[in-house]
Amino acid sequence: MATNSPQQGGQEEGLELATSEKSRSEEDLGGSASKLEDRSNEPGLMDDSEQRAPVQGGVPVVEEKKVDVPPNGGYGWVCVAAVATINAHTWGLNSAYAVFLAHYLANDVFAGATPLQYAFIGGLSISQALVVSPIATFATRIFGTRTTLLIGVVLETVSFIGASFATDIWHLFLSQGICFGWGMGFLFVGSVGIAAQWFSTRRSLANGCCAAGSGLGGLIYSLSAQAMIRDIGLSWAFRTLAVIAFFANTIAALLIRDRNKQVGSQLSFDYRLFKKVEFLGLLTFAFLSLLGYVVLLFSLPNYARTIGLSAEQGSIIGAVLNLGQAIGRPPIGYFSDSVGRLNMAGSMTFLNGLFCLVIWMFAKSFGVLVFFSLIGGMVAGTFWATVAPVTTEIMGLIDLPSALSITWLVLVLPTTFSEAIGLEIVAYNGGTYTGAILFTGWMYIGAAVFLWLVRAWKIGEMEARAAAAGKSESEIEPVAAETADGSATSFQKSPFVKRMFKWEKV
Repeated sequence: MATNSPQQGGQEEGLELATSEKSRSEEDLGGSASKLEDRSNEPGLMDDSEQRAPVQGGVPVVEEKKVDVPPNGGYGWVCVAAVATINAHTWGLNSAYAVFLAHYLANDVFAGATPLQYAFIGGLSISQALVVSPIATFATRIFGTRTTLLIGVVLETVSFIGASFATDIWHLFLSQGICFGWGMGFLFVGSVGIAAQWFSTRRSLANGCCAAGSGLGGLIYSLSAQAMIRDIGLSWAFRTLAVIAFFANTIAALLIRDRNKQVGSQLSFDYRLFKKVEFLGLLTFAFLSLLGYVVLLFSLPNYARTIGLSAEQGSIIGAVLNLGQAIGRPPIGYFSDSVGRLNMAGSMTFLNGLFCLVIWMFAKSFGVLVFFSLIGGMVAGTFWATVAPVTTEIMGLIDLPSALSITWLVLVLPTTFSEAIGLEIVAYNGGTYTGAILFTGWMYIGAAVFLWLVRAWKIGEMEARAAAAGKSESEIEPVAAETADGSATSFQKSPFVKRMFKWEKV
């Protein structure tokens, strides 16, 4: 039968190996029937010790080792829906801070508070989610995924209830900034790797659907938060959002099932990854992407006000941006599986930088700004739609938790200060957003360049593995556990510059 995929090829090789082992076993046992199947090199093998059955009729019988293969569907789609729900009520809810920020800046809600302080609250909510990631990862290993998620539910609910009673700016720092960030961090870290465990060939599509939840949640909450603030006031808006988020996140947390035991033991923080140049390239891509993303996410509603639009129109602009993210992330994931995950992430990140420089720069009317928000939103969150599958592609499933934990810590700096940097640039330019728009666009383009460098490295690594295995590059599974042996030591990779312009599904 013809081999349709590298995974099927690996299964056939395992069957051939099983046949040879069986024949040798029969000779050793004097023709007795013995069964042995060795697939130790196949991805997803459980780290189980070999179990032997009792001797039957004087003949020892060797049991088959259990092999874990991602279901690539099934209950995994329930987990995708649950993770998307969590994203909607964490990152999506956090996106509505753009509406809160515009309200704070337009009204003297907290006496003596400055625009810079309000900007830091939005940055804190994201950065604290990333600061707490090693603790959340450790909690997942010790207490399990569900407990970690429920801790996040409690913290997020408490944060909004606390914010509803805030009377000074530092109350808001502690509640809407730090506490909400911690809750979002526990929920995010506990759920971000779930889809990758359930899927193989559909991994990017599943992750894109998960990430779309944040866009859909941002769309809903950007419109509803503005209406709540107008109709029931700021305090009751916080309390209403707390109740909604509590029930939605709790139900989703109870539905999620992880596959940590099948994947194998993992380190929550492995400093040795810093020695890998490809990982440093990924970190730079993430750092620059978030510098641009946070400014874009939180600035559009206030930018709308600077060009003469109303608060309601500003909230619509923020909602349309999140609608674009909800629409754009699943296709990014879908085409990542067919075109290549690094190819898609790099090209879409570059495209968003281009949109900022040629469309947002000249958006001076409501219609043009809506257009930019929609198409820019479709590619603005490319990092979040591709971070798990791209990191898996480069680092592998075993190193994925550690690599993501380090990534979240590195992203604390850009997420904390990017919106503050944006507002300072606006103030320096006399209230115009021209400098902030240039900053955002070039950060996205710089991120795309660094990811393309990592892509060139990945092509070279696949060339070496293909030479070692005696296969073509298209037959090599990017995330497979194959390693180059001594036969590849004399192999010469193609020049790095050539790999930069070489088309390969990566």
